[in-house]
Amino acid sequence: MAQAETGNTVKVHYTGKLGDDVLFQTSVGRKPLQFTIGQEQLIPAFEQALIGMSPGESKNIKISADEAFGPYREELVQTVDRSQFPAELEPEVDQKLNMSNDGGRTIVVTVIDFSESGVTLDANHPLAGEDLAFDIELVETA
Repeated sequence: MAQAETGNTVKVHYTGKLGDDVLFQTSVGRKPLQFTIGQEQLIPAFEQALIGMSPGESKNIKISADEAFGPYREELVQTVDRSQFPAELEPEVDQKLNMSNDGGRTIVVTVIDFSESGVTLDANHPLAGEDLAFDIELVETA
């Protein structure tokens, strides 16, 4: 069986847990995740862990917050005046919104608080600042 290498399209099953063993996502019971190693579609350390694995092989990996989604950055939390939002928008805590940054790129932000006058938004990735652990199984390589 061929071992996975950079440039291979692979299918993997994974279970992701936070450093405190709380499950945050899994592909088990669904279709395996398919991607090409080296195209930076996933966390680089996750992709690198697959190199040298053969189909059917499993392993456990730990990825530090710095290698995953980076540290949680307080400067990415801002309160925006309510007048900047459409009148019909009723914000809710944990609501995801698409916003445009200064460069015109769309980013996803999370509502973390709101009042009559403002909405507090968090532009950090939901897993920023978290150490991650993955159980991965290489299902197929091509």
